[in-house]
Amino acid sequence: MKKTILITGSTDGIGLATAKTLLTLGHTVLIHGRSAAKLANTKQQLLAIADGDRVFSYQADLSVLDAVKTLANEIKNEHSKLDVIINNAGVFVVPETVSADGLDTRFVVNTIAPYILTKALLPLLDNNGRVVNLSSAAQASVNPEELTQPSALSDNNVYAKSKLALTMWSRQLSLTLGNEGPVIVAVNPKSFLGSKMVEKAYGVAGSNLQIGADILVKAALSEEFANATGLYFDNDSGRFASPHPDALNSEKISQITSVLNTFAG
Repeated sequence: MKKTILITGSTDGIGLATAKTLLTLGHTVLIHGRSAAKLANTKQQLLAIADGDRVFSYQADLSVLDAVKTLANEIKNEHSKLDVIINNAGVFVVPETVSADGLDTRFVVNTIAPYILTKALLPLLDNNGRVVNLSSAAQASVNPEELTQPSALSDNNVYAKSKLALTMWSRQLSLTLGNEGPVIVAVNPKSFLGSKMVEKAYGVAGSNLQIGADILVKAALSEEFANATGLYFDNDSGRFASPHPDALNSEKISQITSVLNTFAG
């Protein structure tokens, strides 16, 4: 059965590789990018793989809360059903760490935006749907207040905190929705893949992006992930694994989600 799949941050890197793979398999893909020009170029690339009725494009700056909500509304206006959301968009080094809303840009893009988008699009997903959140092996304890203000911490620290917060809300939302909601799973696609983000952050070329794309496709489609809601998959070890202990702490994940709900409301 062919699926309709949204992939944020899909104009390059793992997101683009995943979009190409899914289109080759016959699925319909909604791509997203921040740059309108880059998004248009990407769509042209993908139209060489698939017919136009299987490629949809959406432009939005995920560091701006209103833009995230507008994106969700645009998708809802054009689609009555989604099968999978892959929250792939993420940042590490940014030119401006304070967002237009006075928050930390890195937390907004990596943690808050995917939460707002997922919550808004839940009506399009049934209990056979899936939400795949791109986590990381880098995870560090985060306080709820850190999501509400700019941070003076290093890019490394904020990235690790933002990815733990993402993993935490993945579990909390899965517990809240239960069997009525889609599978919600956090996935570390593999450390040091050859994305622009990795090259800019660490100055290394990284390994084959298709490794990351393949695990995202598996998370989106395979039976292996059919009952994986609330879990964390570590592609460094190739198995479901324990995330940071905070992501299993019911009180802490509830506190993080409470803050996120103030933005999603």
